[in-house]
Amino acid sequence: MPDGATELPASLSLAGKVALVTGGSRGIGRACAEVLAARGAHVAVGYASREEAARAVCEAIAEAGGRAIPVAIDVSDPAAVQAGVDTCVRELGGLQILVNNAGISIDALLLRASLEDLRRTLAVNLEGAFACCKAAVRHILRAKTAGRIINVSSVVGEQGNVGQSMYAASKAGLIGLTKSLARELAPRGVTVNAVAPGFIETDMTAQAIAGDRRDALLGQIPLGRIGAPADVAEAVAFLAAPAAAYVTGHVLRVNGGLFI
Repeated sequence: MPDGATELPASLSLAGKVALVTGGSRGIGRACAEVLAARGAHVAVGYASREEAARAVCEAIAEAGGRAIPVAIDVSDPAAVQAGVDTCVRELGGLQILVNNAGISIDALLLRASLEDLRRTLAVNLEGAFACCKAAVRHILRAKTAGRIINVSSVVGEQGNVGQSMYAASKAGLIGLTKSLARELAPRGVTVNAVAPGFIETDMTAQAIAGDRRDALLGQIPLGRIGAPADVAEAVAFLAAPAAAYVTGHVLRVNGGLFI
């Protein structure tokens, strides 16, 4: 168990839980994996192609006293999803928490966008999350404990953004998936929630929040700063914890007030 995990109140502890985080090799996914491990969970760090980076995350978690394993899981491939979930269950002994974080953004104005770009975006961001939920839920139900599914949406999925119609559509769809599954799985004791980050400092957003664009964004964010991956990870950890047992179908905005 990570250092300090025993000091957590029971309402926040994830000791004895197993979590799978897709897209866990960097950015928000890495932060989620590290924070969940710090709360006591054993974590499967999902990756599509960045195996070395995923192993580095696992090593960092181990150095902090936690347990994590890298798991290959290309969410756009249902067979790979099933294999990745099965590996998680086999190696870590079960699955109670799923964090659907893997995602891509292909930005283009409508007249320059293609249907292939749209299909690729939906395949990863929306169909991928659906496939992960479908593969994981049987194991989550089999665990016979309070299961958790947390989907990483986006402020763009709620308010839209110029040049991001494909990304916005996928992330809005993820909110609809969250609300529907929350109703479907609530009778089985599983909560399903989403977090909707604003602009977060990651390599995925580096170009979008650089230079003059950064200054303009800061002027729109009431808290006056760009978010950090840890800001999102803390919200995810709360939704995964016993403290959030009566929260389901909710979209938790982590955007500094950018969209209220």
